[in-house]
Amino acid sequence: MIRAIKKFFDSQVAAPDSGPSEHQLQLAAAALLFEVSRSDFSTDDSERAKIRDLVQTQFNLVDDETETLMHLAEQQAKHATSLYGFTSLINDQWSLEQKIGLVEFMWRVAYADEHLDAHELHLMRKIGSLLYIPHQQFVAAKIRAKQQGSDK
Repeated sequence: MIRAIKKFFDSQVAAPDSGPSEHQLQLAAAALLFEVSRSDFSTDDSERAKIRDLVQTQFNLVDDETETLMHLAEQQAKHATSLYGFTSLINDQWSLEQKIGLVEFMWRVAYADEHLDAHELHLMRKIGSLLYIPHQQFVAAKIRAKQQGSDK
């Protein structure tokens, strides 16, 4: 299993001169989703299922690709010492609209267990700031995510 994950990751890494690959950006985005799920010191099944659905749909992945990305992203989130590696990669490559979409996804993960923890709120504000999301769009993404969760 570890060899397969390493092979997947190595095959997706871009050459140094070509900038980050799409897979590296997907990994950074998925890792941020896991960071949100971990911020309240537990990741429950509803949060994990929400992350899986979001990355599979957003990145148009098949089941095997989704599972590999989920595993890699969770490992990256567990071993990260800073959010900067993830957010700087996304800032360099994504438009404001893409970053707002990611923030909305992070809010959906935060609301997946139907409880917004103070640690989740703090992390969301920090990530929103690191991604240079204007406050109005940050709040609008939060409202959309909360409404989408209550429409179940």
